Amino acid sequence: MRALLLSLFCLLTLGAQANPVDGLLERIDHGASRKIKTELVKQDRDFFEITTKGGKPCIKGNTWVNIASGLNWYLKYYAGVQLTWNQMKATLPATLPLPKKPERRETDLKLRYDFNYCTFSYTMAFWDWNRWQKEIDWMALHGINMPLAAVGTECVWRNMLLKLGYSEEEVGKFIAGPAFLAWWEMNNLEGWGGPLPLSWYKQQETLQKKMLARMKEMGMKPVLPGYCGMVPHDAKERLGLNVTDAGKWNGYQRPANLSPTDSRFTEIADLYYKELTKLYGKSDFYSMDPFHESGDDAAVDYAKAGKALMSAMKRANPKAIWVVQGWNENPRPQMIEDLKVGDILVLDLFSECRPMFGGPSILKRDGGYGKHQWLFCMLENFGGNVGLHGRMDQLLNNFYLATGKKDTQKQENSSLLTLHSSLKGWGFTMEGSENNPVMFELMSELPWRAEKTTKEDWLKEYCYARYGVHDATIEKAWTILAQSIYNCPMGNNQQGPHESIFCGRPSLNNFQVSSWSKMRNYYDPEDTRQAAILFASVADKYRGNNNYEYDLVDICRQALADQGRKQYWKAIADYQSFSRKEFDKDADRFLKMILLQDQLLGTRPEFRLGHWIEEARNLGKTAEEKDLYEWNARVQITTWGNRVCADDGGLRDYGHKEWQGLLKDFYYKRWSTYMKALADQMAACTNIDYDALGSGKNAGKTSAELFQLALPSAPKIDWYALEEPWTLQKNPYSSKPEGNTVDVAKEVIHFIK
Repeated sequence: MRALLLSLFCLLTLGAQANPVDGLLERIDHGASRKIKTELVKQDRDFFEITTKGGKPCIKGNTWVNIASGLNWYLKYYAGVQLTWNQMKATLPATLPLPKKPERRETDLKLRYDFNYCTFSYTMAFWDWNRWQKEIDWMALHGINMPLAAVGTECVWRNMLLKLGYSEEEVGKFIAGPAFLAWWEMNNLEGWGGPLPLSWYKQQETLQKKMLARMKEMGMKPVLPGYCGMVPHDAKERLGLNVTDAGKWNGYQRPANLSPTDSRFTEIADLYYKELTKLYGKSDFYSMDPFHESGDDAAVDYAKAGKALMSAMKRANPKAIWVVQGWNENPRPQMIEDLKVGDILVLDLFSECRPMFGGPSILKRDGGYGKHQWLFCMLENFGGNVGLHGRMDQLLNNFYLATGKKDTQKQENSSLLTLHSSLKGWGFTMEGSENNPVMFELMSELPWRAEKTTKEDWLKEYCYARYGVHDATIEKAWTILAQSIYNCPMGNNQQGPHESIFCGRPSLNNFQVSSWSKMRNYYDPEDTRQAAILFASVADKYRGNNNYEYDLVDICRQALADQGRKQYWKAIADYQSFSRKEFDKDADRFLKMILLQDQLLGTRPEFRLGHWIEEARNLGKTAEEKDLYEWNARVQITTWGNRVCADDGGLRDYGHKEWQGLLKDFYYKRWSTYMKALADQMAACTNIDYDALGSGKNAGKTSAELFQLALPSAPKIDWYALEEPWTLQKNPYSSKPEGNTVDVAKEVIHFIK
C-alpha cells in the first residue's frame, strides 16, 4: 500500500511539473488552472496564440514562457486583469471571456533578458523565496527567458578564496554586505557592509538553488556570473599575483584585476568555475563585466584579457555565451574584436536614451558593437529611486529603428541591415524595479507587436488592462502624463525618475537629489498637478481597485513633490530678499508638504520604509545579524557609505527613496534643520551696511556682483553628522498601511489645488 501511494505521489508530482504554467495559474488564483487551458506546441518560431477549447480560454505557445506571455496578454486585454509588482494575485471570475477569434502573436526576438547587477541590491537585497517566487512568475508573464541569476555568487567566492589560502576573516573583509553585493560583484568595492555571517552564505545558496530550479522548470536559461579577473586588492602581496591596481571608486577601495598573462590566471579562473558549477551547475550564459566604470589603463592588454576570459568560460562550458553590459567604455572594442561571432552577447544597457548600437544617441558608439550580437535594453530606473519617469516616444522610436519593423525606415542602408541582423532580443536592465509599471508593460509588449504603435493608442488599451474599466477621465490623466513626465525627450540624458526636492540635501540651490542624475526640467509641473486632480476626481468610483489606488498614490505623490519644488523656491526667494514674515509662512508650508507626503505614502505598503526594513531584519537569524542587515538597509538608501564616500565620493542619496517613515524621520529632519538655520541667520542679519557694498575693495564690482554680495551666505551644516545617527538607529518601522488611500489623496489634491 505504501509503495502504491508513493507511486501515485510521484505520478502526481511529475504531472504537476509537466506544465509549469498550471502552477503559475494556481499561484495567481486557486483553481485558475481549471478555468484556462494551456498547450505546448512544437514549433521553431516563437509565438503565442489565444483561442478557445472546450468552452474555455486556451493559450498555446512553443515554450512555457511564451505561453505565460500569452496568458498575461489574455488576462490584460480580455479579462481586464493586470498582474504586476504591487499585486501578483487576482480573483478570476468563474466564467472567463472567450476570444471571438484566435489571436496569434509572433516574435523574432528569442532572447529576453532581465536585471542589472544593481537590481539585486537596490531592490532585491533582502528578498526571500516567497518574494522571489512571485518575481519569477512576473518574469514568465512578461516573456523573460534568460534572467541574470546573481543570488549566492558570494558563496562561490568564499569557497574559492578559502581554497586559495584566505582565512574566514580575510574573506569577510573582501566580500561586501547584503545591500552592497552588487557593486562588489562589479569590481567597484571591497568589504563595505560586511562581514557576512556564515548563516547568510547557507541561506543564499539554498535560495539560489530554489530559484534556478524554478527558472529551469519554466524553460528559462539563467545567466550566471562568470569570472572577470577580479581578485582582492592585496592579491599581489598575499598570493604573489601580477595584478593591476584599479584604484578607488567614489572613495571605496576597488578589487585588483588579475593580469591575463599571469601564470596562475588559468588556475584561478578554473577554480572559480569549478566552485560555481559545484554549487549551481553549468550555464549556457555567463555574465562578465571586466573593467566596469574604470578609465583606460595602459598597463592592461584588453585583447589578451578578452581572450583569457573567453577561454576560461569555454573550458567550463564550450557552448556558453559571454554576456557583457554595454555601458560607458565597455566592452572595449579591442577586448571583443577578435572574439568569434556568437560567443559574445552585448546588452545595450540604455537603448531608450543612450543607444550605443549606432543609432541616434547622446553617447553614440560608432559602429555599435561591430559583428557581435546584442540585445536592445531599457534601463529606465537608476538607484531604485521613486518617481514617475519614462521615455515613451524615444523607446518606441529606438526600438523600431533597431528591429527594422514597419513604418520605421523607408530606405534600409547597410549599417541598419547589420544592426537588424545582429539584434537577438531585448532586456530589462533597470537598477531598481517595483516602479513605473507602465514602462515595463510597454517594453514587454513591443516584441509581440508587428506594427509600430503610438503611445496614445497603446495607453487606451493599457488603462483597461490596468484597471479593468474604460474611463475617459483616467485616460485623459494618462494622456497628460504620457505627453509630459513620461515623454522625456531625446537629448535629455537624465538618469532615472524626476527626483523629489524633499529627498535632497538642503542648500540654497537645490535641484537634483543625487549627484549623478543629470536631472533637467523637461515637463511643466502643472501637468502632473492636473493629472493628479483628474485621476483623483473619480477616486470614489474605484475604491478598493488595487492598481488604481497604487497609481493614485504615485501620481499624487509626484504632483505634491513637483509643487514642493516650487514652494522651496518661494522660501529661498524670501530668504534672499530678507522677507522674514514671508519666509516663515513659505518655509512652514514647505515643511507641511513633506509631512503630508509621508501621510499619503503611508497608505500603501509599497511606499513604506517598513517593508524594506522588515525584509532586512527578517533574514537575520540572531539579533546581531538582524542589526547588521538593518544597518545595511538604512545606509544604502541614505549616506551610501561613510563620510568620505557620502561627501567626497558623492554617493549620498544616490539610492534615495520617497517612502513613508524616511520622509518624516530623515528628510524632514534635514529640511526643518535647514529652514531654522536660515531663519536664525535672517534674524541675526539686521544691520547690513549697504553703503559699503560699492566702496573700497568693492568699488569696481558690477551691480550683479554687488547684489550677490548682499545676499546672505548659506549656513554651514555638517550634514553627515546629522544623517549618520539615523543609520545606526533600531527604531521599528511597519509595512502595514495606515489611513485610507482615497481620503488622504483627496487631502493632497485640496492642498495643491
